[in-house]
Amino acid sequence: MDPLTIVMLGVLGLLIFFMVRNSRKRRAMVDELQQKMVPGAEVMTNFGLFGTLVELDEDENIATIEVSPGSTIRVHRQTLARVIEDDEPVQGSTDDAPGTDEAGPRLNESSVDPTERKKTDD
Repeated sequence: MDPLTIVMLGVLGLLIFFMVRNSRKRRAMVDELQQKMVPGAEVMTNFGLFGTLVELDEDENIATIEVSPGSTIRVHRQTLARVIEDDEPVQGSTDDAPGTDEAGPRLNESSVDPTERKKTDD
């Protein structure tokens, strides 16, 4: 067997390995998403619509989403892109905020009225 054939078989083996690996990762991500899809969860659709999942009909693949109080829509189950999880608010002090001092925030020159700038320049 010549070296070129061995290299080609090696590349083919690597290609198959990576295809199987990516397929398993995708399947695991889909399974994780399906476990999070429960009524009451905040969801986002593929087209950017946010709402609360009200009902999930697995037989007909239809999800009912409440987009505002009293307003629900029905979408195909596969359009649910992700579950929005509540993140804890960042605990930080406002003393370290840049551009603020005791007198308050400063305005840059483009925010100042030109007539006011002339008065201060005199």
